[in-house]
Amino acid sequence: MRNDIIIRRETHKDYKEIISLILRSFSEGTDYSDGTDIIALIEEIRDSEYYIPELSFVAELDGKLVGHFLFSRFPISATPNGVHIDDREEKNIVMLAPVAVHADYLHRGIGSAMITQGIEKVRNAGYKGITVEGDYHFYNRIGFKTSSEFNLFPTSGIPMKEPRCMMCQETYAGALKNIKGYIVYDMYFNA
Repeated sequence: MRNDIIIRRETHKDYKEIISLILRSFSEGTDYSDGTDIIALIEEIRDSEYYIPELSFVAELDGKLVGHFLFSRFPISATPNGVHIDDREEKNIVMLAPVAVHADYLHRGIGSAMITQGIEKVRNAGYKGITVEGDYHFYNRIGFKTSSEFNLFPTSGIPMKEPRCMMCQETYAGALKNIKGYIVYDMYFNA
């Protein structure tokens, strides 16, 4: 694991560079997005009640911005149709999304390093679990498991090609034991 990646809270001064990083990261690194929808999602999260400024990060390497990621509160739904559970336990979960590594730095261990540091910050902030939707080959390597193993079931999502793409991670053993429900993105237009 890399130990030369520094993560810090994003600031308003970073926003322009974050946009540029995301556009290149997604247009050059994925086959499902040019990054504009990702930028719209970030703006939607920042404007929502779910935004956690202290868990919205940039990653730096040698003083250069090489990554961006954020965690936001994520209510679990009681039904696949999006009826949110009004219970503190289910509100103690965050979503990791989106995650972007600068296109010039892809496949160098930066994503793993920054997310691992971010998970530690989520744990220290007192959250019980983290949801993420993405490439299970990547996220399984850093401790995420298929969400259904935690009784949290996917309902929809793009680019989710199969249920293994919806994953969770406990911040400590047994943290999600008594939580169950559905992961529904109905609070975001751009999700």
